[in-house]
Amino acid sequence: MSVASIQKRLSVPEIRAMKGRAKVVMLTAYTKPMAQLLDPHCDILLVGDSLGMIVYGLDNTMNVSLDTMIAHTQAVMRGSDRAMVILDMPWGSYQESKEQAYRNCARALAESRAQAVKMEGGAEMVETVEFLVARGISVMPHIGLMPQRVSALGGFKAQGKEADATEKWTRIARDFESAGAFSVLIEGTVEPVARAVAECVSVPVIGIGASPACDGQVLVTEDILGLFPDFTPKFAKRYMDLGKNVSDVAARYAEEVRGGVFPSLEHCFGVKKSQ
Repeated sequence: MSVASIQKRLSVPEIRAMKGRAKVVMLTAYTKPMAQLLDPHCDILLVGDSLGMIVYGLDNTMNVSLDTMIAHTQAVMRGSDRAMVILDMPWGSYQESKEQAYRNCARALAESRAQAVKMEGGAEMVETVEFLVARGISVMPHIGLMPQRVSALGGFKAQGKEADATEKWTRIARDFESAGAFSVLIEGTVEPVARAVAECVSVPVIGIGASPACDGQVLVTEDILGLFPDFTPKFAKRYMDLGKNVSDVAARYAEEVRGGVFPSLEHCFGVKKSQ
């Protein structure tokens, strides 16, 4: 295989250049098999700290460790070769100081080989983003509803309802752009505010529960597959009910094992095929 025939991952400059030209497609991935399935269709794969809830059954994302994020990002990197991969920095790994943020982001990227990090925050994180970018770390700030602050917010509540919300969030988005952020993610924010944010900066704004005017969208893959049959967030579209299919397959398997139907000789080693 020639070097020219090897698929190159989408780069930070390429994602930034999609602003106003093409919508950015972004989904979460936590494992190699899922990354393999999503990679041909996505521009960005996000290894989100939502894996704490999706994979480990935690009540929120606040108990996810940096080691866990690195391990899952390594798996996603092994399962993908086209999409940009972004590692979601977990709670407590970057808020203390810009120096702490650099140490942990540098370690996370070096060990995982991801191309960028995502971190939650508002005005208080602008200086940190600038510090990281100046040292070669690509950052996607996450504004609006911030799951790592859900306790302080009093739950998963839509943001941007206050009278000065548009001025507040557009100012923060512009500050992040000035600090060198290559894109911004906005979550769970009322549509007019999210639209204003997308229109006020020259970098892509990725929405989740935000606005169709955003430059791209991200969802949790398990939500669009229907792997959580009892709950689908308002902002997520369920494209299929895979959870029911999985349950049906498990039921058929259990029936065949209990009935002695599976395994048959064709599934065994050392058995000659009949002529």
